Amino acid sequence: MNWQNKSDKELSERIGQFIRQTRINQKRKQEEVANTAGISRSTLSLLERGESVSLSTLLQVLRVLDALYVLDSFQAEEEISPIEYARLSKKERKRIR
Repeated sequence: MNWQNKSDKELSERIGQFIRQTRINQKRKQEEVANTAGISRSTLSLLERGESVSLSTLLQVLRVLDALYVLDSFQAEEEISPIEYARLSKKERKRIR
């Protein structure tokens, strides 16, 4: 799937579909998931329809649905800049006299 060509609305709807399908697969009602996430049922409904909700709301719902694994794609390796690497290497080198 070419995500780059999708509008923000289409992406939000895709996320909403994922949330809804995950909830349904777990045989959970909107009210239960919303209460456990600490949000209103109408906010969960907005999320499932692809409407605008806060990032923290999305994270709360993913946590309740035990679906935080979707964040695995966001893992970033910490890289050392070439300048920092040179600085660290210089500290490690000691001259023997």
